[in-house]
Amino acid sequence: MSTQTSSHFDEMFRDDPDPWSFRSSWYERRKRGLILASLPRSRFVSGYEPACANGETSAELAGRVDSLLCSDFSTEALALARRRLAGLENVRLTRHCLPAEWPQGRFELIVLGELGYYLAPDDWACICERAAASLQPGGVLVACHWRHPIDGCSLTGDAVHEYLARAMSAAATVSHVERDFRLELWFDEAAA
Repeated sequence: MSTQTSSHFDEMFRDDPDPWSFRSSWYERRKRGLILASLPRSRFVSGYEPACANGETSAELAGRVDSLLCSDFSTEALALARRRLAGLENVRLTRHCLPAEWPQGRFELIVLGELGYYLAPDDWACICERAAASLQPGGVLVACHWRHPIDGCSLTGDAVHEYLARAMSAAATVSHVERDFRLELWFDEAAA
C-alpha cells in the first residue's frame, strides 16, 4: 500500500494536470529521453508501465511497444492519461493498487519510473519480486527515480534501486547516476 493515499494523488492531479511538469520541464523531458535511449531494442511485443501518471512517458513508449499496459491508482491521473493516449490502439489503461493488483502475465518490457518511494518498503520489495517474475526471458526492466528525500516517504531513489538489485537475477546492464536521479536497466542478453 502506498505511503500516500489515492485521494492525495487525485487532488494533486485535479489541481494541476501536470504536477511534476512532465511536459514542460527540461529535466523531465531529458530523463524520459534517457529512459528511451537506454532500451536495448527498438521494438517490444509487450510492456507494462505502472504509475503512468498523466501518460507522458506512456505516449513515447507506445511508439515502441506493440501492446502496452499502463496503470495508476489515481483515477484523476488515469483520466488525464486517457486523454493523452486517446487514439493509441496498442495502449490499455487500468487502475491498479500495487502490489495487490499486479497484472497477470509476462512482459518483454517493464518501466518503473518515480514509483518506489511512494510505497511502504515491504510493498516495494513485493513489487520488485513481481516485476522480476513477470519479465519474459530476455525481457528488460528499466527503473528511474529521484535521488533526494521526499517528504512522507521512507525510501529514497537509491534505496528503491537497491531493492530492485536484490530482486533481479543479474546485475544492471545500464547504470546512469546523476545528482538528481538514478536510472538502471536490467537485461539478460543470454536469455534474449
